[in-house]
Amino acid sequence: MTDIHPTPRLVTVFGGSGFLGRHVVRALARRGYLVRAAVRRPDLAGHLQPLGNVGQIHAMQANLRVRWSVDRAVDGADHVVNLVGILFESGRQRFSAVQDFGARAVAEAARAAGTRLTHVSAIGADAESEAIYARTKAQGEAAVRETLPDTAIIRPSIMFGPEDDFFNKFANMARISPALPLIGGGVTKFQPVYVGDVAEAIARDVDGKLAPGRTWELGGPDVLTFRECMEKLLEIIDRRRILVSIPWSVASLQGKMLGMLPNPLLTEDQVRLLKSDNVVSQAAMEEGRTLEGIGIRPLSLDAMLPTFLWRYKIAGQYSRDRIA
Repeated sequence: MTDIHPTPRLVTVFGGSGFLGRHVVRALARRGYLVRAAVRRPDLAGHLQPLGNVGQIHAMQANLRVRWSVDRAVDGADHVVNLVGILFESGRQRFSAVQDFGARAVAEAARAAGTRLTHVSAIGADAESEAIYARTKAQGEAAVRETLPDTAIIRPSIMFGPEDDFFNKFANMARISPALPLIGGGVTKFQPVYVGDVAEAIARDVDGKLAPGRTWELGGPDVLTFRECMEKLLEIIDRRRILVSIPWSVASLQGKMLGMLPNPLLTEDQVRLLKSDNVVSQAAMEEGRTLEGIGIRPLSLDAMLPTFLWRYKIAGQYSRDRIA
C-alpha cells in the first residue's frame, strides 16, 4: 500500500512510558522519528532513553485531564498517538476523565494543530456495555470520530509481553498460591496479541500505510478461554496448581472488596468486563481490518511466552531444589 500522507518527523505519544508505550516508542525510534513522550511523570520515563539515539526521545509532562498541557504536547508535532487508558479508577483518574474527556482533548488538540492522530482503544469497546471501562472506551472512540473522522482507531485484544499485567500477574501468583482463580468458570474467550505486533501496527499508521478512518481489531493467532490461558501458563512455568472456578456473584463481591485497594488485583468493573469474549469480530476479519490485513503475521503465545516467563520457571526449580 502506498503512503497516504507525508512522512512525519516528530511524533507525540501520549502514554509513551506505559506497557504498550515503550514498544511504540521503540518502533518509531527505529524508523528514525523524533519522539515526544507525553506522560504524567516524566521523571519516571528514563527507561525510554535507551530505545533511541541521543536526543531522539524526549519526555514531557502532560495530563489528559489538563487541556493546556495536551495542547502544549501536541504543538509542533507531525503526528499524534494516544495510548492512554486505565484498568481501574484511582483518585482523579476516572474512566470518564481519561478515556472519554481525555480522548476528545487529544483529538481536538490534533485537529487544531492540523496533524494526524492514531487512537488506541480496545476490543470490547461498547456504548451499551455493563462495564464502565468498555463504555468510556466507546465514548472516546465516538469523540475521536466526531472530531477527526480520518483517524485510525486501533482495538487490540488483551496484550502480552515482558511487562504485561496478565500473564506476569498470574505467573507471580502461582509462585505463592496453591490455586489460581477462574472468574466465571474460566469460559471467557481471549485472543492474546503480542504487544510488539500492536506497536508495529501503530507505527505503520504513523508511516501513513493504513487506510484512514477505519477501526482495526488486533488479535493473535490463537483464541483461548481463560482456563486455557492458565493451563498454558502453568505448562510453561512448570507448575502444578489447582484451577478454582469462581461464580460470577462471588467474583463480583471479591472485586468490590479488592477494588478498594490502591492497586487492586480485581475490581467489580473488571468482572463485568470478563462476561464478554475479547476476540476479533467476524466483520473485522471479513473486511481485513486485522493484523493480517495490515500485513503483519502475529506472533503466537507458544513462541513468545517462554521468552519472558522463564524466570518464573527457574524460580520454581530453585525453590524445589532448596526443599530437596
